[in-house]
Amino acid sequence: LDVSPADKIFSAMPVFHSFGLMAGFLLPAVSGIRVFLYPTPLHYAVIPELFYDRDATVMFATPTFLRHYARRAHPYDFRRTRLLVAGAEKLPAEVEQVWMEKFGLRIYEGYGATECSPVISVCTPLRYRRGTVGEPLPLMEVRLEPVEGLEEGGLLHVRGPNVMLGYLRESAPGVLEPPSSRFGPGWYATGDLAVIEDGFLRLLGRQKRFAKVAGEMISLELPERIASLASPDRLHAAIARPDPARGEMILLATEDPSLSREALQEAARALGAPELALPRRILHVEPLPLLGTGKLDYPRISALVEERLAAGGR
Repeated sequence: LDVSPADKIFSAMPVFHSFGLMAGFLLPAVSGIRVFLYPTPLHYAVIPELFYDRDATVMFATPTFLRHYARRAHPYDFRRTRLLVAGAEKLPAEVEQVWMEKFGLRIYEGYGATECSPVISVCTPLRYRRGTVGEPLPLMEVRLEPVEGLEEGGLLHVRGPNVMLGYLRESAPGVLEPPSSRFGPGWYATGDLAVIEDGFLRLLGRQKRFAKVAGEMISLELPERIASLASPDRLHAAIARPDPARGEMILLATEDPSLSREALQEAARALGAPELALPRRILHVEPLPLLGTGKLDYPRISALVEERLAAGGR
């Protein structure tokens, strides 16, 4: 990424998160690039104005925050933006589209993990493919482990100089546990399912974010995409629960109290999504809890859903 001292980075990402620490603090510190730090990414109306006022040219953010900034921002607020990089969660197509239509900006999606310092791959102006998270960084090796029930791709393992030295476990104070996977020492199993296309990584989702419905592996991101198409202005979260008849069932927690199964069916047809991807139940949960990084807090959402189901509520 051609970031230089001529740029000015605007960072509202929390520095307790590896993405905010690396991109928003360490990168400008070691590269001699000016940076404007803002203490919270949640001030959706203020941040676009500050970005404009500070004449910033580079922004790193999560797609969730970019969605909110786009709603509040004037098209001129990001007029000087030269580089916009998203990470920490999958970039929805509708967020990508609104930034292109409203601001004329392409979002370069990256991917990584805290254990990888934290970048594994990123799209760049020189090497870009829509729908992927770019090519792995130089010196990074990637391998795919086959997963039962998954027709394409597999579980992503990586090895390279930016992979951590190891974990420090509470059960063994002071003892460093080096990374290792089925491919041997030094390999890190990301927990993400991916496809490699001409060297570009296309993510299918977290392995634990899949449901096995009637023997088919269904990414829980697909019902969320369906819900986002049917109700683009609200947040939605899909979770899997046991189903004696089909193995697992998909349940959708949504902030939209009017979202109906009929609207989801229409959106699924527009996306060409299979019937199995439609949620069996819809629960209204508002607001959906978020992590400090802007990601949906799935453990808390699952707990809220279980409480709601136990109480017999919709």
